[in-house]
Amino acid sequence: MIGKIQEILGPDANTLLAHECKTVAKEVLHLPGPDFIDRVWTPSDRSARTLMSLSQLTGSGRLARTGYVSILPVDQGIEHSAGASFAPNPLYFDPENIVKLAIEGGCNAVASTLGVLGSVARKYAHKIPFLLKSNHNEFLSYPNAFDQIMFANIRQAFDMGCTGVGATIYFGSEESKRQIQEVTEMFHQAHDLGMYTVLWCYLRNPAFKTKEVDYHVAADLTGQANHLGVTIEADIIKQKQPSTNNGFTALNFGKTNKKVYSDLSSPHPIDLTRYQVVNCYMGRAGLINSGGESSGESDLKDAVKTAVINKRAGGMGLISGRKAFQRPMAEGVGLLNAIQDVYLAKEVTIA
Repeated sequence: MIGKIQEILGPDANTLLAHECKTVAKEVLHLPGPDFIDRVWTPSDRSARTLMSLSQLTGSGRLARTGYVSILPVDQGIEHSAGASFAPNPLYFDPENIVKLAIEGGCNAVASTLGVLGSVARKYAHKIPFLLKSNHNEFLSYPNAFDQIMFANIRQAFDMGCTGVGATIYFGSEESKRQIQEVTEMFHQAHDLGMYTVLWCYLRNPAFKTKEVDYHVAADLTGQANHLGVTIEADIIKQKQPSTNNGFTALNFGKTNKKVYSDLSSPHPIDLTRYQVVNCYMGRAGLINSGGESSGESDLKDAVKTAVINKRAGGMGLISGRKAFQRPMAEGVGLLNAIQDVYLAKEVTIA
């Protein structure tokens, strides 16, 4: 298994697989493992039913009982338009094929919209954990705007048998304060009904992107977004993997500390991602990184590279959609399995 991973990584293999993190030590992190729920969540205020739902999530798919998760998310029909998302493979206009891909791909859960999951709930909700994404940014208003609005309520998720609910907050946007309040209430209701919570923890502000650098993927800014996300009791944080740093200093706003850059992070991608984990209460809330858009031939390498960085940083897994469903199903299954192989490979250790 490790040989195949090294082959896929190519010239990046040594840089990623041999790196030793000298920023925040792995020994102080709450790392994923078979006992993660007992060790980390049982002492919390989560109800017995919520712990059962988390157990269903971590006990499903090829990564069952490892503490790691592989989730298939398909809400792009709203977020990016159905045509843009599914024209490359029209099979996935049918929601049943989305769920089939998640099952055949060995995923821990399938995350999608009220309509997608509701259309096949009685057939599949007992076969794979359902994660309902409850708010979206619709892409038909002209001119296009960016605001997460509610498309479903928490009771609907509970009634169709979902084990968890998810939502997006655009931290840094004008709408973020309202979104924080809405999602806080939503997550409280979800926990009250015994479901876990996943936050799509994204930054969005045109000022965060300069001509030279896109600070939407800066470790310091995304780290602070993660810290806000776990404050409202997100059990799992979904975040874009960082590729840069120094957002606070470059944009000259907010507050930071020089030790964030000298002691707690470095330019290495594993160390940048480690800082994201640190801001998830040192790993008490799991960090799953997003797989990003499909770019064709490089998708397999990009997905495996992202998984290696996430695992070695102390993350909990990967949530990858477009790279998997914008290709023939057999290839999508293969890509999901390649991601999962990283978390199954004992040779891929925590840095």
